[in-house]
Amino acid sequence: MSHYHSADFEEMEDEYDMNEPVDDMEGEDEYQELVIRDSDAEDEDDADQLHKLSDTSAADARSGKDIQGIPWETIEVTRETYRQARLEQYKNYENIPNSGVAAMMACKSTEKGRTYYEFRRNTRSVKSTISHFQLRNLVWATSKHDVYLLLHYSVLHWSALNGVDTEIMDVHGHVAPSEKHPGSLLEGFLHTQISTMAVKDNLLVAGGFQGELICKHLDREGISFCCRTTYDDNAITNALEIFNTSSGALHFIASNNDCGVREYDMERYQLFKHFRFDWPVNHTSLSPDGKLVIIVGDDTDALLIDANSGKTIHSMKGHLDFSFASAWSPDGLTFATGNQDKTCRIWDARNLTESVHVLRGNVGAIRSIRFTSDGHFLSMAEAADFVHIFDIKSDYNKRQELDFFGEVSGAASLWRFPTHGF
Repeated sequence: MSHYHSADFEEMEDEYDMNEPVDDMEGEDEYQELVIRDSDAEDEDDADQLHKLSDTSAADARSGKDIQGIPWETIEVTRETYRQARLEQYKNYENIPNSGVAAMMACKSTEKGRTYYEFRRNTRSVKSTISHFQLRNLVWATSKHDVYLLLHYSVLHWSALNGVDTEIMDVHGHVAPSEKHPGSLLEGFLHTQISTMAVKDNLLVAGGFQGELICKHLDREGISFCCRTTYDDNAITNALEIFNTSSGALHFIASNNDCGVREYDMERYQLFKHFRFDWPVNHTSLSPDGKLVIIVGDDTDALLIDANSGKTIHSMKGHLDFSFASAWSPDGLTFATGNQDKTCRIWDARNLTESVHVLRGNVGAIRSIRFTSDGHFLSMAEAADFVHIFDIKSDYNKRQELDFFGEVSGAASLWRFPTHGF
């Protein structure tokens, strides 16, 4: 992961708040929800002003109102003209020059225009922020009503039921564990800058720029566990994944810029495994059976390793830049990797000589990817403006394109499917 950070914001976006979120989408037949947040990394709006802004409802959208509340009728440019300008002018960050242009040659042609999800609501009462421009795992949904997000130094819970946000954790000041566990830093941390987070099974884990890990059980008061993965200068925590072992124990994996991948046991509150690689690790994904792990980072190759030994099983070649996203399909055979070359590659674990599909983005790096719980759909979020939902049953040939304006700080999906399909 790069230490470079650049944020360019259009005057028009600032004036009309085009970095407001597209909050969730709902399926036509049964509940299917995709929570998407976009973010202004240099947001200067105060909370009072945010709460004065009105939400955009499904009824508003059906009556012609822009889903982000942008008053195009009062602006001297149409949405279509502005969209075209964004497509032409958005600058995708690349560690390897021209990787995005070169990667387009391998991409398959897909048919957009499908509607798997309908717009439900855009809330402007809360905003999420981005701490590092390459890390976009800052939004999590644990139910159709419960969303967790980062706002500067606060981790918030937002309820879709009543539209109320509640602060869960404030890391601006001193944070220290209220429980005593071996290996926990009882002195805690001061002024932690959160780089990534994960929420699952009532456990919130936040990672920081200096290798901090802060663990809080949502059903308990206080902080449960604090530790520092490393004291290296290059210590930023790039990604976290919470999972249950085959015995039901709660663990999580931390991917760090010091080239390490660490697994922590949250039953014993201690480091369980530690593997090292040749380059900074930006993201990992554990297979559904817990036996394999995808490793992606500051290298064009992706690795498939044995989860128990850390031994590399295969090195996947095809991407042309560094990767920041990965995900397993529930079938345990298919997985995906997202890259700064603006592509998402689909792999079959039974034959890794080459990827089976190369899916393209419109403007930026693929920084978040998710498979649905039954493996029927794949969501692919770009760094800004677009989220694509692919119908896997169509062999990734058909997709829905969610089109908005703004940087994406995270995409969290909750899915339930009708038995008859679509």
